[in-house]
Amino acid sequence: MATTEREPIGVEPDRDNASIAELTRRLTEQSTLLARREAELAKAELAEKGRRLGIGLGELSAAGIVGLLALGALTATLILALAQAMDGWLAALIVTVVYLVVAGVLALIGRRQATEAMPPAPEQAQASVKEDVAAIKQGAKEGRS
Repeated sequence: MATTEREPIGVEPDRDNASIAELTRRLTEQSTLLARREAELAKAELAEKGRRLGIGLGELSAAGIVGLLALGALTATLILALAQAMDGWLAALIVTVVYLVVAGVLALIGRRQATEAMPPAPEQAQASVKEDVAAIKQGAKEGRS
């Protein structure tokens, strides 16, 4: 009885009478089938995760747009509130200056964070690989001696 893609992976009933060549052939077939099924499972899982990621990113984008609209409404509210105590143009100017100060502070913080992250290479992983290579070379030298 030959293994097909629809049958479960398992050992065939006449395994006691099979030759080494037959057992090797079965092992090869079953290993190939197992690898194929694992690849299909991984592909299906990645497709589902990709779909969910797309939906999530769309929802985040919509939230960002609504948040931007809320910021515009908040700006109008602040200007109208300040306009009760002063001219409208002065109230708008004050809100604009406050926003510019906040933007400047955020830009400086972001710049500092970005420069600390440079270079974007995995330095610890590179150092670890270099240590591994050195240890392998040292082991090879000792093995030759």
